[in-house]
Amino acid sequence: MYNRRMTDFHFFHPVEVRYGDLDPQGHVNNAKYLTFFEQARGYYLVRLGLFGMDQSFQELGVIIADIHIQYRAPVTWGASIKVGVRTAKIGNRSLTIEQCVMDSSAQKPYANGTVILVAYDYREHKSIAVPGEWRDKISKFEGL
Repeated sequence: MYNRRMTDFHFFHPVEVRYGDLDPQGHVNNAKYLTFFEQARGYYLVRLGLFGMDQSFQELGVIIADIHIQYRAPVTWGASIKVGVRTAKIGNRSLTIEQCVMDSSAQKPYANGTVILVAYDYREHKSIAVPGEWRDKISKFEGL
């Protein structure tokens, strides 16, 4: 994952680096990358037609099982960044999502990450099979 090129991602979402995102060292706090990833993942799911802006997150049907982030360079206040999202693998009950934080203009990588999303029924409180509609839409968009 950590050697992905910009061309491997078909979806990017711009993120504004706010002053409040910084830590005392003057760069974006490590925990904020989780928020950047989450925001971009939400828009990715909307773009795929798997989630609507008017829906409750209880209806989304995924829950995070695992996240790994590799930090490559610090992001500072005012940096123009975008977050890439792609589905790398569709399992029986999970999706492997790869994400990156990149400089918008110079294409410089700041961080890469992998997120495992489990298809989840919030009413029954249990994992479920990845819906066929999701498989179809993701596969078509990502060329899987």
